Amino acid sequence: MKLGGDERRLSRRAAAELRDSLAEALTRREEFFRTAGEHREDGCYVVSRRGADSAGHSKVFRSFRELERLYDRLPEEFTAEEVGRTDLTGGRRHMLVRHFAEHPAFDCRLVSRQPLTARKADADAARDGVDGATESAPGRKEGVLPAD
Repeated sequence: MKLGGDERRLSRRAAAELRDSLAEALTRREEFFRTAGEHREDGCYVVSRRGADSAGHSKVFRSFRELERLYDRLPEEFTAEEVGRTDLTGGRRHMLVRHFAEHPAFDCRLVSRQPLTARKADADAARDGVDGATESAPGRKEGVLPAD
């Protein structure tokens, strides 16, 4: 194995352990309040309902970047209907709205349950005349609606 100009020889066992460690680092599942996100070894990113075991409760993206592009195309305030304009149907639209609000990579929060609506932090800042949004603790966004 060559790494940064250095050459190292690994035993078969050490190579297998390194492979397994790399695979584990590349594949991970994050669980949030209602949703979960899974980075798969093949580069796909799967959004699912937390605790669900049916494919009907998940959406597979080719990459996390594809999910980010979807988020970027959404308006500053969006509902499941706007998410549904990207060919998503049924409960998956609502699941994605919740995932955007729960995942720390997306700076938005839920602002209404009926209809389920999220607002990007930039829209909040513009409305309030403030730069940026606040977070109370890592991974926990302020202003997120409690569970029903």
